[in-house]
Amino acid sequence: MKVLCSIYRSRKKPGMYLYVPREAGLREVPAELMTLFGRAEHAMDLVLTEERKLAQEDILKVLENLQGQGFHVQMPPQEEDYIVHLPDELLTRNDPV
Repeated sequence: MKVLCSIYRSRKKPGMYLYVPREAGLREVPAELMTLFGRAEHAMDLVLTEERKLAQEDILKVLENLQGQGFHVQMPPQEEDYIVHLPDELLTRNDPV
């Protein structure tokens, strides 16, 4: 399978992208999703094939979603957990710090 795909970035949610078949554009995307996505800014066009590698998405899932529902949403990467968890024995010690 080969799909000429347009990719849009969300101006509302950084790191969120919307993949759509180029010939269909955004007209097939449900209005509710576009409300959540916000203003779409064209990022690039790509030819997607099963052999192509994507940085953050599974190409087979993207192609499946494009064929089945007419779009694919790439969510922003989860933020890293910056809280350091101390071992329980350090939390229960009564030694002065």
